[in-house]
Amino acid sequence: MATIHDVAARAGVSPATVSRFLRGQRVRSAEAIRAAVDELGFAPNIAAQSLKSGRTRTIGVVVPDITNPYFAAVVKGMESVSRDRGYRLLLANSDESGAREADLLADMARQVDGIILAPATEHEQTPLQLRDSGLPVVFIDRDLADGESFDAVLVDNRAGGRQAAEHLLALGHTRIAMISGGQESTPGRYRRDGFVEAVSAAGVEIPPEYDIIGDFREERAYQLTLSLLSLAEPPTAIFTANNLTTLGALKALHDMRVDVPGQISLIGFDDLDTGPLLRPPLTVVDRPMIEQGVLAMRLLLHRFDDSQTRDLPRRIVMDTKIIERASTAPPQTPGKAGRTR
Repeated sequence: MATIHDVAARAGVSPATVSRFLRGQRVRSAEAIRAAVDELGFAPNIAAQSLKSGRTRTIGVVVPDITNPYFAAVVKGMESVSRDRGYRLLLANSDESGAREADLLADMARQVDGIILAPATEHEQTPLQLRDSGLPVVFIDRDLADGESFDAVLVDNRAGGRQAAEHLLALGHTRIAMISGGQESTPGRYRRDGFVEAVSAAGVEIPPEYDIIGDFREERAYQLTLSLLSLAEPPTAIFTANNLTTLGALKALHDMRVDVPGQISLIGFDDLDTGPLLRPPLTVVDRPMIEQGVLAMRLLLHRFDDSQTRDLPRRIVMDTKIIERASTAPPQTPGKAGRTR
């Protein structure tokens, strides 16, 4: 089996440099060392390293839905940083359940050096307990109602909701519906708030049957879209609050042979790799997903430095932007002017 000395010889560095690399420290020759590790199939004794350092070299990641392409991109960003620092990820799915999340965190706390968490709801208590026990916790995508004492990498969800509304209003839509995410999570609540604020500021009222609360899941969005299409006066535009909701809505529109955007415009939150390839290509509110994962991992690793443990929380809020494609257009016919104040 390859040894640390073999890796050092292949990379042209000293064994001490390889050792620092394996402990997650920054070294100038990291790429050469990583290549040597891969070529030689070197497997460091993680158990021995953990006993010596008191660390597991493992980082826990808990997300609400591992099937969501957004979280896949976020984890990809995390892994790109953790791999360079010699850490492995332990990924778990809370399934949007606060109770399941609490169980996962309690179990994970005994196995990891720190946790990156997208809370299932904004009222969770387990993250507070973990922080008070000394385990570093960083939030990504979602926040707690009183989460200011945690490091976090978030997005301006309220602004994203406003951007979606303003885009549809600028096209001339007044019969506008929204399928929100769960209001117990900060993205679900803030995206809806921003959307409603922008529509109201334009003097357009959203009737109750257009203001629908979903659960960020594709199947629920499919059923809710069918309910919108069954109305005596369906909307001419729909905003969906995440990528899976967008897919569910688009499937319902296609199944009911609704012309998009001729009869109904559709704008979603979060881009998809297939977004430009769908028919029609999707207009979306986009954000830097992989970069969010990169920044969250850097914040957590920063907390592993004993000299930084007492630093004030770092909270990064990233901007959103509209990517305009073919799924939104002006209303085909004005119809009724919608409900205005």
